Amino acid sequence: MWKQWLVALVLVVVAAGAAVGYQNLGVEDAAKAGRERPASVVNTRLPEQDTVRDVVKSVGNLRAMNAVALTTEVSGRVIALNLRPGDRVSEGDVLLRLDDRQARADLQVIESQLADSRRQLDRAQRLRSNNSVSQAQVDALRTTVIVAEAQLDAARVRLENHRIEAPFDGVVGLSDIAVGAYVSAGTPVTTLDSTDRMELNFAIPERFLGQVGLGQPVTGRSPAFPEIRFTGQLAELGTRINELSRTLPVRALIDNPNGMLRPGQFMSATLTLREREALVIPEQAVMIRGDEQYVFVAEDGIARRISVTLGSRMPGRVEVAEGLTLEDAVIVTGQDRISSGDRIEVVDGENAIPDNRFSQSLET
Repeated sequence: MWKQWLVALVLVVVAAGAAVGYQNLGVEDAAKAGRERPASVVNTRLPEQDTVRDVVKSVGNLRAMNAVALTTEVSGRVIALNLRPGDRVSEGDVLLRLDDRQARADLQVIESQLADSRRQLDRAQRLRSNNSVSQAQVDALRTTVIVAEAQLDAARVRLENHRIEAPFDGVVGLSDIAVGAYVSAGTPVTTLDSTDRMELNFAIPERFLGQVGLGQPVTGRSPAFPEIRFTGQLAELGTRINELSRTLPVRALIDNPNGMLRPGQFMSATLTLREREALVIPEQAVMIRGDEQYVFVAEDGIARRISVTLGSRMPGRVEVAEGLTLEDAVIVTGQDRISSGDRIEVVDGENAIPDNRFSQSLET
């Protein structure tokens, strides 16, 4: 009996050992299968050599290069008016005339007096040659002529003050004056603005003072014309930093085609500090860990991690100052699921980045 029990015990031990060995073999096979992960599917892009612009954005107001409020210098009744708001006039055009009959009569009187004084001076100078008159009489007559000439100049000025001429080419503003109205000296008549080019006044932070220079390109946009970009150049720099805002006032000259822009209008300004050629990649390809910025590149079906130094940024794109070349296929999707050395499968090839320009926006 005891032999039968011994045989049964041996069989049980053998069966248990076989079961344990089979389980261990299955675990090893499963671990091996887990280590051999399938290749990760990724998309890549080639870096592109592109023009990068560093810009400062601000807001400002427009002002006409030449702007005056025309007023009358004498009192009188309006007899002629050439003021149609919005019309473009040329320098020297007569915009308003007052009744000048009295001024013309005064001018004729003084012209006659001057002519008589000159005749008397000429006669006295001829008589002086044979000592018929004294030198004192000649000098007195010469003084009379000089005074009459000055009075004539004054009379001509008074006559000219009865009309208002355009001091420069520009656009006429609104007016409340009508023909026949009596106006006093100093009465506002209208405004005149030259609007072929406009002054755009804005300010930039003082930290950009070392990068700002005359002639740098400026782009302006107006809410009234959102689809139009107005271009110009930086023309003047302020001499003092505002102590409250820590900004430097600057002035740009903006082209105003068809006279669309008006003085006093609000406008956003973009000042280009510098332009340069640089490598750019999609911003989504950049990974950040602590102070390190890096990307993954595809090399013969393997992902390789590369640290990069970034420069200017804009929505969707970023400049790579160091770390990449034009031949590095940068992984732009799926890089968050891979590590350096992992197998990858590129499904889209190496396409160039769309768009051909971008700028770094430095908000003020």
